[in-house]
Amino acid sequence: MRVREPHPWPSTEAEAIAIQEKLRPLVRFDGEPAEVRTAAGLDVAYRDDSDELVAAVTVLNVADLSVVDSVVVCGKPEFPYIPGLFAFREAPSLLEALKKLSVVPDVLVCDGQGLAHPRRFGLACHLGVLTDLPSIGVGKTAMGRYEPPDEQRGEWSPLRMDDEVVGRALRTQRGVKPVFVSVGHRYTLDGACDLVLRLAPKYRLPETTRTADHLGRTQD
Repeated sequence: MRVREPHPWPSTEAEAIAIQEKLRPLVRFDGEPAEVRTAAGLDVAYRDDSDELVAAVTVLNVADLSVVDSVVVCGKPEFPYIPGLFAFREAPSLLEALKKLSVVPDVLVCDGQGLAHPRRFGLACHLGVLTDLPSIGVGKTAMGRYEPPDEQRGEWSPLRMDDEVVGRALRTQRGVKPVFVSVGHRYTLDGACDLVLRLAPKYRLPETTRTADHLGRTQD
């Protein structure tokens, strides 16, 4: 699959923030695929006994949630652990994995944030811009403030940062903690939440995230 020529990977916090500020205007928040047949789950695991990371990508057939393609890339993060700049630790390996896919997905579903980010440019935005693929972020923890949505599956409440709506707290299963959905690139928030519900028929997390997480954690 095609990946936009990446920027030079930064070595300092200031360089990384400058890249986010430069790329942020390229993000689009309108439209979505006419039909989503395949969705890629992207997840990064860190080995407990070393400084290695494992970037896993699984591509699912949305109709039956079967895995039709998968790639794992192991490596070492070249950027320090700094809140708001996780993409610079994880994106290089995830991009390498995406390039190796034989099936080009209709959408990227990132285990992380999109617009719900201090500079409105989380991992889902970053990868979406560099691949020019529709992308959404599905976080396990909130980046911002929200009121708990009603308990029924499909209920949601706005996720806010600095008095701006940046995503939604979405209840994927009755009585279970919500996930936090935000737009990455070339998607609407309504469409992103609809897709997450399609991908999460039984569990809190979408199957894209669950399969990628399982793949990454079972690598030797």
